Amino acid sequence: MEGVRKSQHAVTGTEYLTLAQAFDDFNTELFYEAFGNRLPPCLITYDRGRTHYGYFAPARFQHRRAPHVLTDEIALNPDRFYGRSDRDILSTLVHEMVHCHQAHYGKPGRGRYHNQEWAEQMETVGLMPSTTGQPGGQKTGERVRHYVLASGLFNQVVQELFKAGLALNWQSGVATSTGGQVLRRVSRTKTTFHCGHCGQKAWAKPTAQLICGACQWRMQAS
Repeated sequence: MEGVRKSQHAVTGTEYLTLAQAFDDFNTELFYEAFGNRLPPCLITYDRGRTHYGYFAPARFQHRRAPHVLTDEIALNPDRFYGRSDRDILSTLVHEMVHCHQAHYGKPGRGRYHNQEWAEQMETVGLMPSTTGQPGGQKTGERVRHYVLASGLFNQVVQELFKAGLALNWQSGVATSTGGQVLRRVSRTKTTFHCGHCGQKAWAKPTAQLICGACQWRMQAS
């Protein structure tokens, strides 16, 4: 074999290069501008799961030829891409980048706890922490989502990226039937929903629309 053949369909390279580009731009335009420091390099991965939108894991990978060299992981869950805009997906990337920033330059909460320092850093980069993912939710806790602040720094930067042509192309959930028709395959796994008012929990498909029987509040996926 003469060298390594160049892929005719560079799907992997294109998609991960897009994520790497977004990470680098957010690193400069958000974190350096807001805090005066940049995040160290990390591995960005796609990782499916029942409940998470993404996660940050410090020192998750070890270099094979230099075992003392470690790097962090930021994972995005492609099962959660369906029905969400590129802006929302990239906001999850920045959410996890804030965890990375806090791990290297701040004091993270114990375990999965999202503490006040993390919440303040989220707001600084233009994401409002919320346990419900909507206005009015608690800013700290074990499971905290967020929503994008329309006038925040993240929204400004991501719109510039879109103008420059950045776009995500792939998500989970597409299968082809025997007749050749493309069908949407809905995940069979169940998602935890909770009521932001009384804390009642329920389990259903990720696409379910649930109302709390006690409070009549719309339940949110955790």
